[in-house]
Amino acid sequence: MSRDALPLRGVKAVILAGGRGSRLSEETDSKPKPMVEIGGRPILWHIMKTYAQYGVEDFIICLGYKGARIKEYFFHYNLHSSDLTIDLRSGVTIHQSEAEDWRVTLVETGLETQTGGRLKRIRKYLGDDALFCMTYGDAVANIDISASLTFHRQHGKLATVTAVRPLARFGALRLVGDAVERFEEKPAEESGLISGGFFVLSPKVLDLISDDMTLWEREPMEYLASHGELMAYRHSGFWQPMDTLRDRLLLDQLCQDDRAPWMTWQKK
Repeated sequence: MSRDALPLRGVKAVILAGGRGSRLSEETDSKPKPMVEIGGRPILWHIMKTYAQYGVEDFIICLGYKGARIKEYFFHYNLHSSDLTIDLRSGVTIHQSEAEDWRVTLVETGLETQTGGRLKRIRKYLGDDALFCMTYGDAVANIDISASLTFHRQHGKLATVTAVRPLARFGALRLVGDAVERFEEKPAEESGLISGGFFVLSPKVLDLISDDMTLWEREPMEYLASHGELMAYRHSGFWQPMDTLRDRLLLDQLCQDDRAPWMTWQKK
């Protein structure tokens, strides 16, 4: 498939990367959680590669805690990925670059701003696009982004959330068919489907966010569910958040063993 024929070219992906990651303090005392490395790369890079393989190469990253580290990473990205000659008087010549063809907008969305508030703050960077993708900077999955977008366009509602079936410690989605009937903070059983954190959204959902202190996972999602505007794209494949040091070690070991299920771009 040619680059111009990639199915989602022109769609933007918003990544929430401003949280403190307090349960991973061994790593996040010195860096933001999305910059914690697995397989020698920040988990943020892995998430972006997941989108990019489907043609989503225009990213908006919502910064907060230690956001300067993320800015520095991308500012120097091309240099770190290139062969170059440095003339101490005339500057740098880049000979060959392995950098991805990404456009990355880095937005300071506030140190204490909640997830919904961060989304509200980047509205002006979305342009007039009919929809956008959104996810968090701390989980990887082998989700088919193209299929989730097709599903979203077919049902015509305002929001799609990817539903996965992991441990019971996460909030559960209660479904009627593919429609999300309600959102429960704590599921009663381990088999409950939960939000995997990969969304396809209409910009209209941003009107449901009151201010910086609005949690996307509370009032906006609850409103969408209760008004029949939130649909679930079911993902039965791999999904793993990086909430603790144990999670990071698991993901890193999968990379080291060349058994990382989410790195599907390597198989294309």
